[in-house]
Amino acid sequence: MARADKQEFVKAIPPKENLSDWYTAVCLRAELADYAPVRGCMVIRPYGYRIWELMVQDLDRRFKETGHVSAYFPLFIPETLLKREAEHVEGFAPQV
Repeated sequence: MARADKQEFVKAIPPKENLSDWYTAVCLRAELADYAPVRGCMVIRPYGYRIWELMVQDLDRRFKETGHVSAYFPLFIPETLLKREAEHVEGFAPQV
């Protein structure tokens, strides 16, 4: 999205009307993130990534102060679990 288009996009969306679209527009205009070539994905740009790092550092410190420990979970959900979900949720269409 061109810079002028991003600015107009932000102006066109009042946060009280659609907070999600407004927030996305602000992130685009501030160049914190941009759309990726993969549908539904965004690229976190350098300033946006730095903000993310600072948030993670602060939260990690706070969690450790209370005795919590870190863990990583799978990024991808196995197709078998999506199919099982589709069996009991009406209208669920797994997109794998």
